[in-house]
Amino acid sequence: MAGAMAVLAGILLFQPAIVAWGGALILGLAAARALTLLSVARVRAAGFEMVWRNGGRTVRVIKGQTVELLAEVRNRDTRAVRFGELRVVASPSVAIEIEAQAGEVPAGGRLEVVVKLRGKRVGRHGLFGLGLELRGSPGLFEVPLTFSNPFGVEVLPALATARRARLRAGAAQAGSRPSRRSGDASEFSEIRDHQLGDPLKRVAWKASARRGKLLVRSYELEDREVVWFVLDASVELWAGRLGSAPLDLAIDAIADLARQHLRAGHEVGLDVLAPHLVANVAAGRGTAQERRILDALVATPTTLEPGRSGLDERGVAQRVLEHLSALAPGAAAQLGAGNLDGIAGLARDVLEQAPFPELEVPAAAARESLLRSYLAAFGISLPPRLEPERAKTDVALVETLTARCRARVSGLVYVVSPFPDAQRLERLSPTLRRARRTRTRLRWLHPSEVPGLDAPTSAMELVARTAAGLRAETERRGSELALRRLGISSSVCTPAEPGAADSTTLDPKGHRAA
Repeated sequence: MAGAMAVLAGILLFQPAIVAWGGALILGLAAARALTLLSVARVRAAGFEMVWRNGGRTVRVIKGQTVELLAEVRNRDTRAVRFGELRVVASPSVAIEIEAQAGEVPAGGRLEVVVKLRGKRVGRHGLFGLGLELRGSPGLFEVPLTFSNPFGVEVLPALATARRARLRAGAAQAGSRPSRRSGDASEFSEIRDHQLGDPLKRVAWKASARRGKLLVRSYELEDREVVWFVLDASVELWAGRLGSAPLDLAIDAIADLARQHLRAGHEVGLDVLAPHLVANVAAGRGTAQERRILDALVATPTTLEPGRSGLDERGVAQRVLEHLSALAPGAAAQLGAGNLDGIAGLARDVLEQAPFPELEVPAAAARESLLRSYLAAFGISLPPRLEPERAKTDVALVETLTARCRARVSGLVYVVSPFPDAQRLERLSPTLRRARRTRTRLRWLHPSEVPGLDAPTSAMELVARTAAGLRAETERRGSELALRRLGISSSVCTPAEPGAADSTTLDPKGHRAA
């Protein structure tokens, strides 16, 4: 701009020297840019690449914990290469820290880069490669380069493999070990009214004499009982900060409680619900069962499914084409945005480079399923749809609870879903009342929405967050009372303390546990 203005000023003033100075400045910049592009082209032709040195194409990390990956940048040119603004192109569901922000790759040498990765949300996410600003001679310009080297990150629920304390009494407490006596209970819970079918050995005679009615001792869990977790995975529960959205808290709570029940020797099963039954893990025991439950939680539906995504097939194809332009630039450049068949064909050819090539996303058409599966295989997310799924999910919830209550074996069912409002409670009440008359006991776990709100940065935002918290507390108290009238105890899933390597804990008051 300065050179152009100098040339213009020289012309207006009829000063050849000024015109020559401005023209020389423009020509010098053009020559510097041409030399930079030529230098970068030479480096790329000689061999300038990046590889991951961790072995394999995926890594497992526990949510909230940090692992280190090692990347290596190789330069086969006879001259050193300077770079700046080194960064990792990754999914927003993982946090990235990188040590080398600028530096130099020696001639014929290699540079090791340590990448610190922290999982923010359970699921399968992608690292798409390294990006940097390459500085060619004479150093006046920088050329952005991106190494398209996909790497997968599988994030497990928070501390799913670490030691946990016993369940709290107000949160459906389970014993630390199974009972040695057949049919005996592992933990005493409460004294309640006698119900049809209760054995006489459970009658609390002294308490019955004092109260003037027949009372029995209630125990939380029998050795022969089965523990089921029913997860409400409606798409609107993903709303909120990554890692603290209601569905994030629900997944962490299930992983924690399921592990404790399995350690106590109980049979544990899992149902994942959206508008239909998404996943079912049959009840079982042992370490293998814990692995199956964790795998099902990691595969909880996100926003890639057609009914949960805010993009139609054409929008998904556009996202796929953008990603293909980095992996196969030559072939992708020949495809137009409207050539859906061509994009799907190229995606099928490139799919073998994905870190999770086995993932499949069902759709009505095979082409759309392939495009969505391509994004899932590379750990790429989509924006969610705005319409909620609550009413449709409740239909599946009623069917699932009915099936669990019909089982001949008594059990404990955790319903992990937001507290029902009056309208929703009216839809669920008949099923909840029928469950009370069976040998199945229900526990309601509510994933709080307040932790998913962004931290306030102004007085107005602080007022809004406080109002949201007060409203949530009021709704919680009303819902707990309504559920208690139906004989259902409840708890609130809350996140762990910031920075603490701890899992989600449950507190009967809904407060964060120490």
